[in-house]
Amino acid sequence: MIPKCPVMKNPLEVFRQETPGVATAFDNLVQAIIASEGLDEKTKQLIYIALKAAEGDALALSFHVPMAKQLGAGRAEVAGAIVLTLTVCGLKGVSSCLAGAMESFDKA
Repeated sequence: MIPKCPVMKNPLEVFRQETPGVATAFDNLVQAIIASEGLDEKTKQLIYIALKAAEGDALALSFHVPMAKQLGAGRAEVAGAIVLTLTVCGLKGVSSCLAGAMESFDKA
């Protein structure tokens, strides 16, 4: 008999449920970063995509890729941000994140 995989909860929802004060402080920090000057919002999202791909964090990309698309990022820009990680961490980001990111882009 094949064991069933546990249903994964949204980690941000669990974070907010279990530590609401910390989650609120984190949300405020994120909003301050978004509001900061120097980079437009689309560029910030593309940077988040590159950083999360470098970490191999495919789950985070499922949130950030649609945000980037909504802000006007094209498919090539999203793929380019992920491919940029090749010089930082080798194939890790591309192999673990590119396919899922493109799927998220297409669904957004």
